[in-house]
Amino acid sequence: MQVSSLNEVKIYSLSCGKSLPEWLSDRKKRALQKKDVDVRRRIELIQDFEMPTVCTTIKVSKDGQYILATGTYKPRVRCYDTYQLSLKFERCLDSEVVTFEILSDDYSKHCVFLQILLIYLQGKRGRDKGYIRMPSNKFPLLLYCCRENNVCDINSAHGLFATGTIEGRVECWDPRVRNRVGVLDCALSSVTADSELNSLPTISALKFNGALTMAVGTSTGQVLLYDLRSDKPLLVKDHQYGLPIKSVHFQDSLDLILSADSRIIKMWNKNSGKIFTSLEPEHDLNDVCLYPNSGMLLTANETPKMGIYYIPVLGPAPRWCSFLDNLTEELEENPESTVYDDYKFVTKKDLENLGLTHLIGSPFLRAYMHGFFMDIRLYHKVKLMVNPFAYEEYRKDKIRQKIEETRAQRVQLKKLPKVNKELALKLIEEEEEKQKSTLKKKVKNLPNILTDDRFKVMFENPDFQVDEESEEFRLLNPLVSKISEKRKKKLRLLEQQELHEKEEEEEPEGKPSDAESSESSDDEKDWVEEVRKQRRLLQQEQKMKRQEQLKEDQHTVLKPQFYEIKAGEEFRSFRDSATKQKLMNKTLEDRLKLEAKNGTLSVSDTTVGSKQLTFTLKRSEQQKKQQEAEKLHRQERKKLRRSAGHLRSKPRGGRPFH
Repeated sequence: MQVSSLNEVKIYSLSCGKSLPEWLSDRKKRALQKKDVDVRRRIELIQDFEMPTVCTTIKVSKDGQYILATGTYKPRVRCYDTYQLSLKFERCLDSEVVTFEILSDDYSKHCVFLQILLIYLQGKRGRDKGYIRMPSNKFPLLLYCCRENNVCDINSAHGLFATGTIEGRVECWDPRVRNRVGVLDCALSSVTADSELNSLPTISALKFNGALTMAVGTSTGQVLLYDLRSDKPLLVKDHQYGLPIKSVHFQDSLDLILSADSRIIKMWNKNSGKIFTSLEPEHDLNDVCLYPNSGMLLTANETPKMGIYYIPVLGPAPRWCSFLDNLTEELEENPESTVYDDYKFVTKKDLENLGLTHLIGSPFLRAYMHGFFMDIRLYHKVKLMVNPFAYEEYRKDKIRQKIEETRAQRVQLKKLPKVNKELALKLIEEEEEKQKSTLKKKVKNLPNILTDDRFKVMFENPDFQVDEESEEFRLLNPLVSKISEKRKKKLRLLEQQELHEKEEEEEPEGKPSDAESSESSDDEKDWVEEVRKQRRLLQQEQKMKRQEQLKEDQHTVLKPQFYEIKAGEEFRSFRDSATKQKLMNKTLEDRLKLEAKNGTLSVSDTTVGSKQLTFTLKRSEQQKKQQEAEKLHRQERKKLRRSAGHLRSKPRGGRPFH
């Protein structure tokens, strides 16, 4: 069983592997299984699942129990029982089968076969057929298309019959009225800005999904998705191979469309057109069948063996081979070699160096991305022929390996990273101490940071370099002065040893373990003094920084700052804005208490038992001034009125009025 993966979608090929001849005895078959790994690993899901030469079409009965396939030569049909995992029956025919239709839920009732020589009417031959289940009287309606039509399909929801013509059109017919109800020009819609067409696109595949959705495949490699309520396609998907589309299937659970030409099966999202995964068999495809409600694909190929593929993402395995789910789960837990392990990826430049450019386009090279895949055995043979000094290189590699084996017996140099060398040396020393303790006592080995991939960046990226002059580091590591001096000495020795050749490596002289243990005990005793010393040094540094900051402030000249006052506001002082800011930062409770003190808020109890709040708006200075000005204005007007009335009461010339 071969496993391939594209876009993290696993595809299991169940039909790969060597097939054993039928005339071999059971004893010889068992002997071959012991000797040959490929025979032992193969999975024979259905016995004799093949044709003599070529398989043309393949379909599954509606109940899922029977698989029917047609092929040549001699033209025949074979029926396989999935419950028995073997061949049910075989029938030979007079001519090759173009396509067939199963009329009942199983094979028992009838199967209609459309053959090449079945019927000729005035030079016309059948290319496709459909079966309409009428609600009143159920009878098959066999439709023989003329030479201008290639494919046909019937919508099971409302019985609409559609045919695809060689002019690139889809004609829709209603069997109830026996008249054409619509025409879609798919040839014009399939032409896009990126497509290069040398001929008129014809319709090569047709499939309904539900009452309104229809997929159309063209002879130039495009798949058009239509809504029957519109004459313009919702989506146009190009296979990029220029080969006719053989079949189109809908996968409703993941909203996928499976379209196939003779070279590849593509699975893509029907809403966005994004590729989900693809499958490229070794041989050309004639037909593809999606087993209902499962993740299994059956293919009819230009080879005796019929293809069986299992894709767990699309759905579970069928009921008759449910063991595939457990098998694939075990393979995912214990991954084995994939399809590409037996192939070597080479570029065009590599082929020029090997002298294999003449193989481009042949079956020995399979184009992939910017290069090619070729058999690893062929690659090694050609490389040995091209490079006559391969034995000398092999001999040098063997000598180098033996030298490294002898060096392994010596004391190995500690290879330190480029970043945080002192931290790495500290971790190495701690690891050595742990190993010594584990020899004496049974202690669980904890994972080392140096070998853990999660902390790999800490010893590679310079941004993670430990700053030993920082305040936090000096307070957390008060004994760093003495210990760092020892490690720096070791680092110098290691750097000097790395400069010498590996053959002249010597063990660096060090102090005995007793001296180191005594020094570590002295360091522990002096811990308090070192902490106090570090604090004094930090305080002195902070004092120096403050003095320097004061000197800079004295020499700096302050520039005036301007503030904008909004319209309708009056500037009084910066203290008012500061008090407002403080008031806004306070809680609602504090602000209510402050307003109650100022007399702008009164709280009283109601008869119901709730609280009643009464606010009085505080007048601003501007409002007070405005009110005073209005008061003065009113007083002046009163004075003027009084003076005017007094003048009217006096007579002219001192005489009273009569």
